[in-house]
Amino acid sequence: MDLYPPIEPHDWGMQTMDGHQVYWEVSGNPRGMPVVFVHGGPGAGTAPAYRRFFDPKFWRIVLFDQRGCGRSWPTASLAGNTTWDLVADMERLRGHLGIERWLLFGGSWGSTLALAYGETHPERCLGFVLRGVFLFRAAEVEWFLTGMARFFPEAWLRFAGFLPEDERDDLLAAYYRRLIHRDPEVHHPAARAWCAWEEACARLLPRADIGEPDGRAALAMAAIEAHYMVNRGFLAEDQLLADLPRIAHLPATIVQGRYDMVCPATTAHDLALAWPRARLAMIPDAGHSAMEPGTRTRLVAAVEEMKGVM
Repeated sequence: MDLYPPIEPHDWGMQTMDGHQVYWEVSGNPRGMPVVFVHGGPGAGTAPAYRRFFDPKFWRIVLFDQRGCGRSWPTASLAGNTTWDLVADMERLRGHLGIERWLLFGGSWGSTLALAYGETHPERCLGFVLRGVFLFRAAEVEWFLTGMARFFPEAWLRFAGFLPEDERDDLLAAYYRRLIHRDPEVHHPAARAWCAWEEACARLLPRADIGEPDGRAALAMAAIEAHYMVNRGFLAEDQLLADLPRIAHLPATIVQGRYDMVCPATTAHDLALAWPRARLAMIPDAGHSAMEPGTRTRLVAAVEEMKGVM
């Protein structure tokens, strides 16, 4: 089963809090079972294609753009932008929409935020469909910055080589200084170099049609990602695994690309071993992207299966 046909939202709006305007939308069945799509990055935003993972006749499909990205405003704002601010935004949105409980669907950083929300509000969760799991442990951040170079040495040379040689001993700090700089002549080139590094590693087979990234979207993605990495995800080391008993009674499907270089399979495996009701689906011919054929097909199937599990 592949993605469902394109649909349009029937309701949308902005939540305003702490100087941020957070975009949300609802599509599918207005009286259906609620599901919330938790996008990655942090800072990536949502896209219309993400509505298509869900049967629109069954699900009430909620998408939102996290603080500082997508259609939310102000773009790339780091003020009041923490994991726990985003968890609070999700809970406010749930209450605003009159939803009692919802299924959480998140990939990459979206899996991190879905787990953080679930462990904070387990009584509001029906279950989880997660992809490309990221637990924001120190080793996972270091892997993103330098470990992927073992498989993508030419892309890493471009990523590291963007910086002066005397700043390459701490890539994160050097990029972060540029990404938060006020001058677009400084932060936009750094954002494009950061996003190009991630994009080069995101698929089993790289896309040939990738052009120059949009400056606004690239800055949101790069600056917010670096901000969260500098602050260790606003999480204690192994916090999400330590707090997993709060949601261990809930059903979960974890979909993982075997050759995911951004979020290696060992993290998904660790989570599955610790979660009694989790099922791990390892996709043998996929990398990190949710849109690779095997991954997207299994994600749609996982959501279908949740109809009966819940």
